[in-house]
Amino acid sequence: MNLDQLQVFLVASRHLHFSRAAEELYITQPAVSASIAKLEAVFGVKLFHRIGRRVELTDAGRFLVDEGQRLLEQVSQLERRLLEFKALMRGVITIGASFTVGNYWLPAALKRFHDELPSIEIQCGLGNAEQVLEGTARGEYDLGFLSGSLQEPLQEHLAAEIVGCEQLQIVVAQGHPWFGRDQLTPRQLLSSTWVMRERGSGARQMFADGLRQLQISLESLPVSLVLTSSEMVKSVVLNGGGAAALPESMVRHEITLKLLWPVRVEGLEMKQSILMIRHAQRHQSAVIRAFEEGVTMLARSGRETEAAPAAEPQK
Repeated sequence: MNLDQLQVFLVASRHLHFSRAAEELYITQPAVSASIAKLEAVFGVKLFHRIGRRVELTDAGRFLVDEGQRLLEQVSQLERRLLEFKALMRGVITIGASFTVGNYWLPAALKRFHDELPSIEIQCGLGNAEQVLEGTARGEYDLGFLSGSLQEPLQEHLAAEIVGCEQLQIVVAQGHPWFGRDQLTPRQLLSSTWVMRERGSGARQMFADGLRQLQISLESLPVSLVLTSSEMVKSVVLNGGGAAALPESMVRHEITLKLLWPVRVEGLEMKQSILMIRHAQRHQSAVIRAFEEGVTMLARSGRETEAAPAAEPQK
């Protein structure tokens, strides 16, 4: 039984007259009779008593009227809800973001999207860059946001778009020998203990790439702590735990208040793109495409997507 056959039956049951049903449905009376006869043959039951030129519903026919009307109402409701997805009146989007991008860059895009489409539910999970990449490749996230670049094994599965820029800043707290210094030489980086993010972190990889340009390996630095959160790293540094390389957006406020000092190093620049990634082969719903377009517009306009210059305290 298909929905067209059910519709023909329900119209005929309402009129109890095949010709009138045919007129309402804009088909011929023989087509109505054939459709109902096919239903009866498939299930082996009579749906109508045929008494002369009149028809009456059988018990099976009355049952099908009740259940069939309920089914068509459910189908109609289903169609309306599916159209709501197309019209961006309903939907869920699942986002994965690296810790720093999720805490400091992404909220502006989330708020703007929610303001425009408040009925769309946004679910956002945080992890390090490696976890976001792998989660997006597995389909756990519709979209991922992180700083850095795509790892080669995942390039064939993921598509990426640059939507912003993140700069890493070496910082120390008051009482550290580097506090107040104008600039260090690369070799002086070896004279302090360091607080680091864990392997797989985008910030750690960015720092390692920057050091490599100076012919210094990350492993040569005296590391006292390895932590899984940039906020934890910042707290340890604020409490005199050593030096750290942290996203500039995360330490801008503390630099302004002179709680942290931005350490400049000769020849060292640590800047990476913020990427929006998605699975290259998975279907993107209208909701996901709308979020992508909103983020892309922010990136093109230059608002919210690029960090303002770091505030440097006066000596």
